[in-house]
Amino acid sequence: MTGELSPIDKAKFVAAKRAVDFVEDGMKVGLGTGSTAAWMVRCLGERVREEGLRIKGVPTSARTAMLAREVGIDVISLDQARWLDVTIDGADEFDGEFNLIKGGGGALLQEKIVATASDRMIVITDASKEVETLGAFPLPVEVIPFGWQTSKALLEELLISLDVMGRETTLRMNGAVAYVTDEGNHILDLHLNRIGNARQLAMALNQIPGVVENGLFMDICDTVVIGYGDGRVETRDINEGSVQHDRLDFVEADNLFTDLSD
Repeated sequence: MTGELSPIDKAKFVAAKRAVDFVEDGMKVGLGTGSTAAWMVRCLGERVREEGLRIKGVPTSARTAMLAREVGIDVISLDQARWLDVTIDGADEFDGEFNLIKGGGGALLQEKIVATASDRMIVITDASKEVETLGAFPLPVEVIPFGWQTSKALLEELLISLDVMGRETTLRMNGAVAYVTDEGNHILDLHLNRIGNARQLAMALNQIPGVVENGLFMDICDTVVIGYGDGRVETRDINEGSVQHDRLDFVEADNLFTDLSD
């Protein structure tokens, strides 16, 4: 229950709760991946059950698809949906221009495809994810398994000529073996500390042979919903240039808060 949640989890919950208010009957909704997005999926499921909300959900990972089905959301593929009304997802970092680093949960490829196939992308987050300059969070780069060490070497060589503070590159692991994405790829995490020109970096990374996609989301996010541990919520819209403040009351709902382990 909410009384047992940490302040960070409470912040994630109220951001998710506020964000699902943007979802209307009949919409096709992209469902993000990660701990914050899991709160959103639960909150959407609650609306489906209690309000009879009729939506189609397009998940960005196998684990999000499983959770969405568990809470009663009708799940379809992006090919079936073709285009979405809105995608709601978390972020590992965001800056003042709503540029993001995503991929900490390993689903950056599907997340970027789904987000760019949407009329609107809403990011739900807590205040700790806001930064002046992207790069403190390691930047994920998805690469195919074949020749991944060559791709890694080329990435490290590329970084020498770019405006970044760090250049360490590590293969993401899952215990003793390499992490594998839903598409069967690996992830290289770039420990850059500071990214001077994120747009230039995003374009350059995708020119490396073997790179499938990178975790820089540039000019994709429209709205950021920031939650706080005391129930406050701040909603910023980059298109309208607006900032709205709300406060949400915590509601005891055991079925909403169980099994959120990711």
